[in-house]
Amino acid sequence: MLKQAWMMGISGVMTSRVFALVQADGAGSGALGAAPATETAAPAADISLFGYIASGGVVGWMILCLSIVAVALIIMHFVNIRRDRLMPATIVEQISQFSKVGKFQDVADFCERPENDCFYTRVVGPAVRRCLLSPFGMMEIRTALEESAQHEVDKVYRTTDGIGLIAALGPMLGLLGTTIGMIGAFGTIGKMEGATKSAQLADFMSIALVATAMGLFVAIPCTAAYTLCRRRIETIMGEATKKMEPIATLAMLHADRVRAMQKTQAAAPQSGGR
Repeated sequence: MLKQAWMMGISGVMTSRVFALVQADGAGSGALGAAPATETAAPAADISLFGYIASGGVVGWMILCLSIVAVALIIMHFVNIRRDRLMPATIVEQISQFSKVGKFQDVADFCERPENDCFYTRVVGPAVRRCLLSPFGMMEIRTALEESAQHEVDKVYRTTDGIGLIAALGPMLGLLGTTIGMIGAFGTIGKMEGATKSAQLADFMSIALVATAMGLFVAIPCTAAYTLCRRRIETIMGEATKKMEPIATLAMLHADRVRAMQKTQAAAPQSGGR
């Protein structure tokens, strides 16, 4: 009996000790579980714009540089491609006055003056000069104007090539950043463990997503600006063509008058001889 009582006493002490250890372990686990909850509940720090750009890595800074260049090109386009710069009203009026009285030599000289240099004179001047030197005279003025205008219009359209190039490069650089970020993320999954693994994985995923967003952020406005600039050029070129049409008509009439006078002069000696 004494032995059984002694054994039961030892068993009760051990049971109480185990129960105490379990309670202590549970409390510790609860404390450990509460710590991450406290960390998770803590508000995230605000990230600035440059912080987002920096999180995109080298590709993010490259896209930022492209966006600055794109803004500069768009501003230059709207400053240089304007009606009053491409075809000033005073120059158009002066050329029209010369054409009405048939002074096409004066038209060519006027267009070749450096102070009169603009899109309109670079089209009309070479075309008129070509007709003055041609045996066909002003009869080929329309063909000369079309060829001269095509050359100058191509030069004007080339001012938008840089904007279109950036609009195409933006998504490509974004895709490059995404690829670099995904490569780094998968490399992190295979090599690192624990908290270091999570931090590195977050960094590489940030590069992937931020680079993609920045590429689209640059490409979408540049695509819209490229289309708008091309449309502006088409509108201005259409107006320039309308203003050149009277010059071509007057030149054709002048050529007809000159040809009629030459026929009359050629026929006069023959009539006098008879």
